[in-house]
Amino acid sequence: MSPVTLKRNIFQRIFGIAATAPPADEGCWTFSDGRIEIDLSRVPELSEPGKAIRLEKKHLPERVLIVHGDDGHFHAFRNRCKHMGRRLDPVPGTQTVQCCSVNKTTYDYGGKVLFGPAKNPLDVRQVQIEDGRLIVML
Repeated sequence: MSPVTLKRNIFQRIFGIAATAPPADEGCWTFSDGRIEIDLSRVPELSEPGKAIRLEKKHLPERVLIVHGDDGHFHAFRNRCKHMGRRLDPVPGTQTVQCCSVNKTTYDYGGKVLFGPAKNPLDVRQVQIEDGRLIVML
């Protein structure tokens, strides 16, 4: 069974260009002691289910994808497909994330492979909300 896929052109797929952008307000998050803190009041990109941001900085030990899931919860993943290491994007309305490459490996919010060549599950990160801040543990 083929997954629902994001509409991407062949060049975006070949070069692995993610659709998910970093937050517009780069100061909305901090990282310290293995913990990312995101001020949700400063991230309109996460205000609705199906939306997401990606975090990538030199001081982060890994790329991170944060998704406001279609299930109403927040989810965080190491932003690296288990097949070829490309970035991931959420697929709105499906409760899945998908590799931005040609192979379109698709995972559920628990990290399980649903479609594609990846053999191993995604690295899922623990999240919680404290006082209007989303906390992601790396």
